[in-house]
Amino acid sequence: MASSRRDFLKIGAVGGTAAAVFGFDLKPAFAQLRELKIERANETRSTCPYCAVGCGTIIYTIGDRAKNVTAQVVHVEGDPDHPTNRGTLCPKGSSLQQEIMNDRRLLKPLVRRPGGTEWEDISWDDAISEIARRVKKTRDETFVEKDAAGHTVNRLESIAWIGGCTDTNEFNYLVVKAMHALGVVHLENQARV
Repeated sequence: MASSRRDFLKIGAVGGTAAAVFGFDLKPAFAQLRELKIERANETRSTCPYCAVGCGTIIYTIGDRAKNVTAQVVHVEGDPDHPTNRGTLCPKGSSLQQEIMNDRRLLKPLVRRPGGTEWEDISWDDAISEIARRVKKTRDETFVEKDAAGHTVNRLESIAWIGGCTDTNEFNYLVVKAMHALGVVHLENQARV
């Protein structure tokens, strides 16, 4: 016997009516339903970091956001309101929770000094200061003001910039302005790599 969608809906309607008329109590069945793990979670919208598509994600965390409480990520899913992916994620984006919860994930800057064999922890302020010092030193030593023909070029060919896939247009605009102010000519974006 071949049944259609219409037959299924008719049988469902008849069954629902019979349940209501004969007084089937559905409370025990509803009592067995488990509470969703994201019911009390906080939603944070983010962008998938893997490729240049920039899919939107929703990260669910449990934690009351008190001062000394670390929020726990319990679920990651695609953002249905995001215009790029409309709630879908590729296999790499679907595994984003595993990246966030990985116990080998680096959470602070590390540095290995010249000639050293071990990595050492440094603060974010120290890392930013050290990067700024090295950029200034490199620029001072390698800035090209004039080319071989004597034309003014004002360029820095010893530093390059590569942008990431999750960078916004506004961030990229500011980065390009800053890099051009330094004289950097080698600019690339990971979206095209």
